[in-house]
Amino acid sequence: MNYPPPPPDPGDPYGRPAPSDPYAQPDMPSGGYPGYPSDPAAGPLVPYGKEQTGGWHSPYAPVPENDAVLTTIGDIAITQTTVITPAGRLPIKGSVWTSTDMSHTTEGIATVGIVLAVVTVILFVGLCGLGLLGLLFLLMKEQKTQGSVQVTVQGNGVYHSTMIPVHSPQAVSQIMQSVNYARSLAATN
Repeated sequence: MNYPPPPPDPGDPYGRPAPSDPYAQPDMPSGGYPGYPSDPAAGPLVPYGKEQTGGWHSPYAPVPENDAVLTTIGDIAITQTTVITPAGRLPIKGSVWTSTDMSHTTEGIATVGIVLAVVTVILFVGLCGLGLLGLLFLLMKEQKTQGSVQVTVQGNGVYHSTMIPVHSPQAVSQIMQSVNYARSLAATN
């Protein structure tokens, strides 16, 4: 059975149902509507789907203003003094960084070259062998990079590993440069 959406309380910025809502269930937590804590001491109310639940809290929330994020490597954030991972925070001083390139690059005939060769052969097959010139398009080559780079950081009892997908040799190089930057911060702090 589909019920109409609850009428919002005109004075409520979060669009919660009015106390006179006939579909509200006062004996249920949050009046029967998901996303709103029933305990007023739980803090400010936030729209459904935006609240933080569970035991894990985002490591990016309480970063001090004077300790701004310098760079990120996958889901690892690096400040001047701290490494922030989903597994926890650790001081950058003494952290150990490992990176493993697990990508591979292949070279083959370009797709556009195959299409041009087929079209040229079909169009010019009757013109004294000009169709064979279309086969020169098969000499067009392209490189494809697939795979990922694994980056791990450990220190102070925290270990975290992340896999970063890459699609070009430049992306691999950029990740390796970021890891080297993190290593230099770990050595100088």
